[in-house]
Amino acid sequence: MLKNLLLIFIFTITVFAESEVVDKKDKAEVKKIEQNIIKEKFNEAQIELKEKEKKELEEKKKKEINIQNLAKIESLLEKIKKIELGLKNNILLKRYSNYLSYRKISTELAILKRSLTNKKNAEEEQVYQLHNKIRVKENELELIEEYKGSPIGGFINPPEIEAYDHISNPFGIINALSQIKKLEDSKNQFKNREEDISDLTIKLDEELFLYLELFNLEQRSDYKEKITFLDKQKKDFNMVLEIVSTTEEVYTRKIEQVILEIKNQISQQVEKVLFIFIILLVLAFVSFLVKLALKKYFSQNESYYMTNKIINFTVVFLIVMILMFSYIDNVSYLVTILGFASAGIAIALKDWFMSIFGWMVMVTSGSIQVGDRIKVSRSGVQAVGDVLDISLFKITIREDITYTSYTVNRRTGRIFFIPNNYIFSEMIANYTHSGLRTVWDGIDITITFDSNYKKAQKISRDILKHYSKGYTDITRKQLSKMRSKYQLRATGVEPRVFTFVESYGIVISGWYLTNSYAALQLRSTMSPEILEAFMKEDDIHIAYPTQQINMNNTENHYGPSRSNRPKPEDLEDIEG
Repeated sequence: MLKNLLLIFIFTITVFAESEVVDKKDKAEVKKIEQNIIKEKFNEAQIELKEKEKKELEEKKKKEINIQNLAKIESLLEKIKKIELGLKNNILLKRYSNYLSYRKISTELAILKRSLTNKKNAEEEQVYQLHNKIRVKENELELIEEYKGSPIGGFINPPEIEAYDHISNPFGIINALSQIKKLEDSKNQFKNREEDISDLTIKLDEELFLYLELFNLEQRSDYKEKITFLDKQKKDFNMVLEIVSTTEEVYTRKIEQVILEIKNQISQQVEKVLFIFIILLVLAFVSFLVKLALKKYFSQNESYYMTNKIINFTVVFLIVMILMFSYIDNVSYLVTILGFASAGIAIALKDWFMSIFGWMVMVTSGSIQVGDRIKVSRSGVQAVGDVLDISLFKITIREDITYTSYTVNRRTGRIFFIPNNYIFSEMIANYTHSGLRTVWDGIDITITFDSNYKKAQKISRDILKHYSKGYTDITRKQLSKMRSKYQLRATGVEPRVFTFVESYGIVISGWYLTNSYAALQLRSTMSPEILEAFMKEDDIHIAYPTQQINMNNTENHYGPSRSNRPKPEDLEDIEG
């Protein structure tokens, strides 16, 4: 602009210098021409100045637009980066990449097969290489075969609905509830898959829109390729979303139907359990009333105890039968199974079965009852005790202080558990069978050969009668009752005294009836009294192992006890 003004100024000075040379006549005309020229030059300078200012303004605007575009592009790239970062580990996109790989490998395999067809006359080495490449591609396709018709592979199909078992017992309710939970989880899992695909399509749509804006700001070829890929990807996932949405509706209805059927079976089973529970309560109440009524008719606790056991066993048996027929659909099938298994069970559990049979024998025959005093012998071990309990498999006895404890065991007070099957194989003695509470017990006292054994017999008999009189009367009554059940012979109940010649003297053996629970106590009472009565007599001497030394001549070598005995006459030899 300054340059133009300077030219105008120089031109004006030149014109004024030339104007002095020309005539004054032409001065006015020249001046007019000069003014016109100056005016034109000035206008041209003004126009040039305006164009320059306009150009500078346009350039400034372009710079501002470029700065705004760069900022917008950077913002778009940042948004795209954020979306891609969120989709980096997306399982659906990873599966979609396998789908693309399947299509790519399929295309390559088709090209290789066409090449093999076109190279029929090629060298053997080339044909071999092509066959190897085709085999490799086929193996690769086999590994990702699930992506043959689906962009997400097997994810497009819902989880399989497993066949549920029919609920036939209360324990099946637990399995049914677990199965319902599995079905609910499967339904939620497939529903979540649909939501994941829907969210993915939304994000892909956002990314595609951002790339379109980016391409409008900057036309780059990689942006165009990305737009094409995203558009194809979005269409594929929209197609998958439509399929999954339709499948999800059908799948949900199917699962709800199965859950409803299972819940109906659960409700039926609960009603059945409640009904059986009410029956069992009624059965228990009836058994309680029966026990209460029978208790008034039993004077002995042992009889009531055994009756109580029988009632309990009957109740348990009825409960087992009710449960079996309630929860076993095919009873004949059960009988068949038990028939085949009975032989093996009988062998494996022989002792158990024998114990059960022994229990049945004891219950039905009454050979052993609770409260009885019994003696058991097995393998040299003897135990005498009172029966505390008779269960299905064993007899429980408590050992008491008895003569067996004194002579054999030297200890007592133990609890013995005797299998019921012992009644078939071992000896079990009952001291209190069938109401007979007394037993015969004996006291042996040895006197010397020169004692008055007849007096000793009388003394023993008198003492035995005195102490055992009450037990004798009781036994007489009890034996009278037993005659209706057993054939009894020689039922004398009076005390008995026997005399035996033994090595060291004459044995006075006295036998008497005593209480089976207190036999040792009565023995310990009578034994010292008999001994004391013998010792008061001068002609009765207690014998014990002794040695006698005779200081006599050979003519009297048998001692003074034989000094007055005549010598035997010599006998003649008998010739035969």
